Amino acid sequence: MATVRSGGPIKDHPLAVTAVLSVVGYALVIGTFAGVVPGSVFPDLSLAEVNLLSDAIAVVNTAATILLVLGWRFIRRGEVKKHRAAMLSAFSLILVFLVLYLTKLNGGGTKEFVGPTLPYYAYLAMLAVHILLSMVSVPVVLYAVVLGVSHTPAELRETAHARVGRIAAAAWITSLALGVVTYLLLNHVYAWEFSAATIALAASTRRLSPLS
Repeated sequence: MATVRSGGPIKDHPLAVTAVLSVVGYALVIGTFAGVVPGSVFPDLSLAEVNLLSDAIAVVNTAATILLVLGWRFIRRGEVKKHRAAMLSAFSLILVFLVLYLTKLNGGGTKEFVGPTLPYYAYLAMLAVHILLSMVSVPVVLYAVVLGVSHTPAELRETAHARVGRIAAAAWITSLALGVVTYLLLNHVYAWEFSAATIALAASTRRLSPLS
């Protein structure tokens, strides 16, 4: 039976590395929402730019979903290199999504669903599942990625990569798919109302003030 050889801190301590990365990721996102991250980091976006970022986020999430499904199919066929390329590409797109989303949310604002009661509750339910899965899947996804990039295909057979990867991919695909559906409902099926972010409102006030 093959054994996993020592190969550095990432390879030898994947759980610890995953924990550190998860904490850093959560801290950045929560810090941004809590206002700990300075507002000057984000540009002052117009409504047109917010809409453009919303569309870009949907494209990124759709592409990431397709790559995840392809990656799942590749590994079931034993095409390890293609699987690795698809999964790492999907992970890179998720990082792009995070940057775009935080920029849109803090530099521009949010769009609130306006529509009939039944679709509204369906929208809220899907949005809640999307957000919950995206949050709780972070350490699972990171663990699968850390194992994947630090071990050879032969070594991965002696790890939990396959089992964890299945859970991560399922949660990830479901979250992303629901994100795209809620985007379509909000932006193209029903109406919305715009709520500007705090820093965007402050910037607008400065522009309109005769004392600024």
